[in-house]
Amino acid sequence: MLIKIQIFFLFLLAPIIGSLLFFTQLNPYSSIEEANLIDQYTEIEDQSDWMQQFLFEKREVITETKQIVQDSNEVLGYIQNNAYEELSDYLVQQERIESLVEASTGYQQRSTNLIEQLLATMLGDPIGQTFGENSIVKVYSLEEAGYRGFMAKVRVLHPDGIRMVLANDEIASSGETTSQAAKRSDAILAINAGGFASQGGQLHPIGITVIDGEIVTFYDTSISFIGFNQTGNLVGGNITSREEIKELGVQQGASFHPTLLKDGEKLPIPARWANARHPRTLVGHFTNGDLFFMVIDGRRAGWSEGVTLEDAQEKLLEFNIRDAYNLDGGGSSTFYYDGEVLNKPSGGQERRVTTNIVILP
Repeated sequence: MLIKIQIFFLFLLAPIIGSLLFFTQLNPYSSIEEANLIDQYTEIEDQSDWMQQFLFEKREVITETKQIVQDSNEVLGYIQNNAYEELSDYLVQQERIESLVEASTGYQQRSTNLIEQLLATMLGDPIGQTFGENSIVKVYSLEEAGYRGFMAKVRVLHPDGIRMVLANDEIASSGETTSQAAKRSDAILAINAGGFASQGGQLHPIGITVIDGEIVTFYDTSISFIGFNQTGNLVGGNITSREEIKELGVQQGASFHPTLLKDGEKLPIPARWANARHPRTLVGHFTNGDLFFMVIDGRRAGWSEGVTLEDAQEKLLEFNIRDAYNLDGGGSSTFYYDGEVLNKPSGGQERRVTTNIVILP
């Protein structure tokens, strides 16, 4: 009986035992060792940590990039604001400059009109006028108590309108008359310029001489220098170095003595030049920048006795001259205009000199 009961329970439990045996033999994970599972878990965990670190680092990069972009936008905004402010300031300044230029142009024109009215009142109408591409020339005759001469008011329109001509284009030569230099240069107006000395039978310019921007002589610097810069404006005075010539932008120049006016003020006349009547050649500029040339005859009884430098200073101030210089005078003084010599050189004929100032039309 007991055996039967045991057999009954065996049959009863058989399905369960069979299922256990089946799953034990067929479980797909039964062949994976525990160590491999631990290794794989560890690897996955490591990859997870690396991924978290990678994402953290990228997050920091993104944060820094955002900050850089934000800073850049602030800088760009600052630059834009500054650029706008600078542009506004520039436009305001430009408008002011244009107003000043317009006012200056108007002032210069009014000044020119006043000067010409003054000259017309003192000297009458011009005896000659030339309107060229390089210059505007107006010539007047001058007659005062005891002396006669000629004067020119010149506006240089182009730097090529004024030149210093070296006799025969050589430093040492037999010299050249003012009319010869004028005709050789196709000039409308010419006057003699710097002083000179004779050596070995040839004439040499004294002091400093500049031709077309080149310093061709640089001797005695104790005498006044008379020059014209790149725009044709008069410059000069006491020049002691080649650097000063370059700083002034001198293109043409020569030397003589003394300086008569500076900034509208009379300068002392050296004793050796004081209170003596002689033929004179003078150069200067009006308050509006136009150039002034004058030649006074002398040593001719009944015609012109010449003028002292002190009297010349007074006359220059009457003409509203700002700066003025005395050039070589005596028998050298020559005034050439439109093909002929207008004055009467004291020697009865033109003297050969080393430098002449010529005005091209």
